[in-house]
Amino acid sequence: MDFNVNDLAVFVQRAVIQGIPLIYGSTGEIITEKSGNLNLGIPGIMYVGAISGVAGAFLYENSVPAGEPINAILGLAIPLLCSLLGSLIMALIYSFLTITLRANQNVTGLALTTFGVGLGNFFGGSLAKLFGSGTTGIAFNRVRALFIKKLPFAEDCGWFGTAFLSYTFLAYFAIALAIAVAMFIRKSRIGLNLRAVGESPATADAAGINVIRYKYFATCFGGMIAGLGGLYYVVDYIGVWSNGGFGDRGWLAIALVIFALWKADLGVLGSILFGALYLLDTVIRTGSLATQKLIGMIPYVVTIIVLVAVSVRKKREHQPPESLGLSYFREER
Repeated sequence: MDFNVNDLAVFVQRAVIQGIPLIYGSTGEIITEKSGNLNLGIPGIMYVGAISGVAGAFLYENSVPAGEPINAILGLAIPLLCSLLGSLIMALIYSFLTITLRANQNVTGLALTTFGVGLGNFFGGSLAKLFGSGTTGIAFNRVRALFIKKLPFAEDCGWFGTAFLSYTFLAYFAIALAIAVAMFIRKSRIGLNLRAVGESPATADAAGINVIRYKYFATCFGGMIAGLGGLYYVVDYIGVWSNGGFGDRGWLAIALVIFALWKADLGVLGSILFGALYLLDTVIRTGSLATQKLIGMIPYVVTIIVLVAVSVRKKREHQPPESLGLSYFREER
């Protein structure tokens, strides 16, 4: 298939849009893992972040009589705050179980994902019926119109506008946030303390760093960021809630953390690459289900290759935090 510049620009645009939820998810997980917590509940947190934001958007839109304009500030703020709150509650559950009660992080994360997906599907399938629509889909067109506004001059810039200027504010915020998080972790004192907690919590504790506080903060803040990825995908991208429609993007976000070598800024490039790989079948146009499944495996295969390469080279800066996945027992100092 022959590509011209405009076709390539459209493909880049679609890859970026596909990658934005992964940027949010991977950035949140990187912050969490830098504290030594391995949160495999990120897919569930993203799911709850999505349904919480959808519920806020849907309930607010239905509270405004038809024909009356909705308040732009409330239309944006309510879904965002609901998404952040839902994600925070999920992250707090994980934090309490793994940090305070010292439960196994892998088991807790997997259970949280199962719980989050089930919770999202339950409310997604019943919320619209409570309002008498009789459908399992949840639409919020008037609120969504606020989220999908783009730069007004993008269309006048040709292929450059398509590739770089035709995104919504949540997309630009995701990229800016990932870069800011990367700089914060590398350059700030709090970031240095966070990395110390992830590498050796006992040493950090002996140096006067409040390990529990840092772990709670990183896990909760990371969970809230990840939840915005779910909100973006449903409200900004597809525009309607559909049970199971989120796919495997939460797991891709976790795989992306390894691919990006635990660096949030590299995660931006990795997310766009994963988004492009996600769209590869639409370019090849085989139509074969088997080929589609094989192409869907590519991001995971690439992640495994990166993990093996990193393990062989054994450079410390490319390794995960040393205490990742391990509970901290203060009396063991």
